[in-house]
Amino acid sequence: MTDWTSRLAELRIELPAVAAPVAAYVPAVRTGNLVYTSGQLPFIDGELQQAGKVGGAVSVDTAKDAARTCALNALAAIDALVGLDSVVRIVKVVGFVASAEGFTGQPGVINGASELFGEVFGDAGVHARSAVGVAELPLNAPVEVEVIAEVR
Repeated sequence: MTDWTSRLAELRIELPAVAAPVAAYVPAVRTGNLVYTSGQLPFIDGELQQAGKVGGAVSVDTAKDAARTCALNALAAIDALVGLDSVVRIVKVVGFVASAEGFTGQPGVINGASELFGEVFGDAGVHARSAVGVAELPLNAPVEVEVIAEVR
């Protein structure tokens, strides 16, 4: 079993509390050896840190940081459900970017999440991914990330 909790400590990364759902769903569900997270918004201490569309009111750098926050919230949901140390690998990441008209840099934004998984899990953090531009996200969030993780 890999000690991902110690890896987080080495990186000086602290998992947040699990973000409370904003509708009728749970933060994560396990089926077999997979955990699916619900879409995670960039909440810090229960507050959305930035609102608006990327390429408009929200800069690419700010949105990339928001995607990293979403990824941390996804890890917190996984940890609360099965324990982070049970993660075998990150299988898939889906990122949604609320995009201003003409914005096409969604992959660079979602790199904020992907790079975090690489830092934490190394080769086990290499994953399949989709980065999708959308017109609107819940609560006017700029980014939303969901994760599929293989677990023991």
